Amino acid sequence: MAFFTHQALRHLSSSAVRQVVIKQVMIIGGGQMGAGIAQVAAATGHTVTLVDTSQDILNKALKGMEGSLKRVAKKKFADKPEAGAEFVQGVMGKVSTSTDAAAAAQTSDLVLEAIVENLKVKQDLFGGLDKVAPAHTIFASNTSSLPISDIASATSRLDRFGGLHFFNPVPVMKLVEVIGTSATSQDTFDSLLNFSKALGKTPVSCKDTPGFIVNRLLVPYMMEAIRLHERGHGSKEDIDIAMKLGAGYPMGPFELLDYVGLDTAKFIMDGWSAMAPDNPLFGQSEMLNKLVAEGKYGKKTGEGFYKYK
Repeated sequence: MAFFTHQALRHLSSSAVRQVVIKQVMIIGGGQMGAGIAQVAAATGHTVTLVDTSQDILNKALKGMEGSLKRVAKKKFADKPEAGAEFVQGVMGKVSTSTDAAAAAQTSDLVLEAIVENLKVKQDLFGGLDKVAPAHTIFASNTSSLPISDIASATSRLDRFGGLHFFNPVPVMKLVEVIGTSATSQDTFDSLLNFSKALGKTPVSCKDTPGFIVNRLLVPYMMEAIRLHERGHGSKEDIDIAMKLGAGYPMGPFELLDYVGLDTAKFIMDGWSAMAPDNPLFGQSEMLNKLVAEGKYGKKTGEGFYKYK
């Protein structure tokens, strides 16, 4: 009887997802991405709980959000500083912080993670939260490279699990990739699409394939630029100039790699190569591997393909 009741409640709650409008949002990860999503969600009227393991990290995230909002207010309310201050205060008032993910999940319509790109860490996180989150709560990952279905497999809510891939800097970048697995219900997918639109973003629908749309095209392009340089067919400077002036790109591939992080690019390629070792697009680069081994990740470490002061 207890099993029947549990299953019946699950079914009823799952079927009720279509009536749920996402208002209470829990974002796990106080880094640049998580804080950016929290800012945008709060600025569009959502109640946000930002979660991380350290209050120091959360305090730094709040400080960064406030600084970002003040810059927005300065432009938006140039002639009305009092209105600008009220705007900042109003948005920040929508954000609370917590180091207790289990407690925060109990009042959330959406649980969205933006943590380290490690499958087991994400599975452990969602597996634990699945036991305490309300049945109607939708889970989503901001992963840029891991299969959503693999992350979701640690939970019992496969129909209420999807992907929401944002782009940095979140307050500026308009795109959100909305990813559905073969088990994601249409109601859940629609809720994620509607949430993205409510944030003022432009969502695109994606299948649960390596890299989704943007990274599936972008990362092989950047890797081919490295291979072109490795073969001696062009200097990194000339390749960057060619793509900016010839293709109209705002950044060349080597500049973009340094911006994204060479460690991030290598992590993505390592994962894809393991999944499809025979795909030439996912082949390794000795030059990239050497730079990462030397700790030269790009702008964040002061040196990558280029040096930064």
